[in-house]
Amino acid sequence: MSDVVKTVRNGHILEVTLDRPKANAIDATTSQEMGRVFAEFRDDPELRVAILTGGGQRFFSAGWDLVAAADGEAYDSDYGVGGFGGISELPNFNKPVIAAVNGMAVGGGFEIVLACDLVIAAEHASFFVPEVKVGQLADSASIRLPKRLPTAVAMELLMTGRQMKAEEALKWGLVNQIVPADKLMEAARNLAEDISSSAPLAVQAVKETARESEALTVADAYGEMRAGQRAAYEAMLNSEDAEEGPRAFAEKRDPVWKGK
Repeated sequence: MSDVVKTVRNGHILEVTLDRPKANAIDATTSQEMGRVFAEFRDDPELRVAILTGGGQRFFSAGWDLVAAADGEAYDSDYGVGGFGGISELPNFNKPVIAAVNGMAVGGGFEIVLACDLVIAAEHASFFVPEVKVGQLADSASIRLPKRLPTAVAMELLMTGRQMKAEEALKWGLVNQIVPADKLMEAARNLAEDISSSAPLAVQAVKETARESEALTVADAYGEMRAGQRAAYEAMLNSEDAEEGPRAFAEKRDPVWKGK
């Protein structure tokens, strides 16, 4: 186990903690390790849901390590198989990730939150992308944030770098829940358990379908699905689990998912 990227398996759930004091900033080496962890999670048939959080209570992540940058690490360094933070560009990544935001999510840290599927935030959490204040573009946030927030709100955050508190993030639907800090992981685990009780291939098909259909018309999205162009959807349709669900319902028992 890495000293910086710590993992704990809990049944079908993987908990990942970025623990790099003082601010959980991410350099290229850390990002590469995060990518390795999430690629292994993606490829492990026993794992269904991941929770990503930060060590401590002040920072989820301060994003790109500016100390490493000052020492010569380039903005476009090799961040590993998953891109910055391990999940922003990980290919074929259809398993859900819950961000348990334990403090400030700054710059690239906020971008990692945006790459997650669900967000549980501590009451003191905040989100901001200050890159414009240091002459940079928050590239991933500039792509994802306008898809998650009303355009005017997203552009204000991107162009001013102001902080969005947890309450405002909840208002705009950016987070699923706000909880006291000492209840953060409990809430994230409860949500992960709810997801992991669903058919895993169906959950993966949901994520794939939502992602791949985002820029399509409804008709085109249906067309691609019906043409067999969605791997996770096809895997679900042809799975043993697709037969187990109706059988369990008819027999008035809980389904036993095999993920195949």
